[in-house]
Amino acid sequence: MDNIKDDKYYLSKIIDDIYFIQEQTKEIKDAKEFDDNELVNSAVNFKFIQISENSKKLSTKCLESNKDIPWHKITGMRNKIVHNYDNVFIDVIFDTITKDLPVLIVQLKELFDKIS
Repeated sequence: MDNIKDDKYYLSKIIDDIYFIQEQTKEIKDAKEFDDNELVNSAVNFKFIQISENSKKLSTKCLESNKDIPWHKITGMRNKIVHNYDNVFIDVIFDTITKDLPVLIVQLKELFDKIS
């Protein structure tokens, strides 16, 4: 089985990671509960890093032709987690999970379907 690493491949990885985050946090009610759950918190932060790393592997054409997707914010989240781990604002991460990811997943699925 060939595993071609093209835009479709990287988008599918990003989409899967977002679904993982949503699944692992669906029962969490607020940022404090998220912060108190070290296992979920760590897993989610890792997935945010993976999402950013995979978005960097998308072609320039894909990125530039889909400027409505906040690629710079995706990278920014990764940088906050990686470079300021002890100072990561839990409220920002939780708001991203609850407010931004539902919008982003729709955008990415539309893009994935357009490429298919």
